[in-house]
Amino acid sequence: MKFIGITGGVGAGKTEILKYLAGREDTKVMLADDIARELSEPGQSCNEKLQELFAGTDVFDEKGKMNRPKVAAIIFKDEARRNGMNEILHPAVKEYVLNAVKEAKKDGLFMLVLEAALLIEEGYGEICDELWYIYASEEVRRKRLKSSRGYSDEKIDSIFASQLKEAEYRRHCKEVIDNDGDIENTIASINKALSKYKE
Repeated sequence: MKFIGITGGVGAGKTEILKYLAGREDTKVMLADDIARELSEPGQSCNEKLQELFAGTDVFDEKGKMNRPKVAAIIFKDEARRNGMNEILHPAVKEYVLNAVKEAKKDGLFMLVLEAALLIEEGYGEICDELWYIYASEEVRRKRLKSSRGYSDEKIDSIFASQLKEAEYRRHCKEVIDNDGDIENTIASINKALSKYKE
């Protein structure tokens, strides 16, 4: 089984690529954000620690359910809580992923795919067989973010500034999938990248 990590800047079009990969019968796709969300739910491993971290705020209801927009507003301004949340969630997500890799190997899957915004920063290069960088030019990404999410130039600039530079992505990733144009061309690139595993 091959374990592929997928990353890239916001607006690079990772969602379409993941949708294509998830549609393959021999492939399972995981999203780090979804895993973190699951682990934050009442009764899950991170819930109690997160409730302690956000004590004194109203981000959890009486059943322990998190109000995500409220959390986002707090951690945007409060660096200590943002770091605290990352310290709780990131190791738990990684543990979940490692267990999923073991299960996927047992199940005889051809490929397990993980998408994570901080794939490189969180050291997933040491766990994955290889990392893929989904590339799209800043101009294309900006256009996509304006049309699909209604983001302003200021918001886009601040997001771009907080993410890794292109050279850093390319340095860590074995495959670069160009998603600047039509999805058909992108899918052809993906299939070419995968063909080496079928040999």
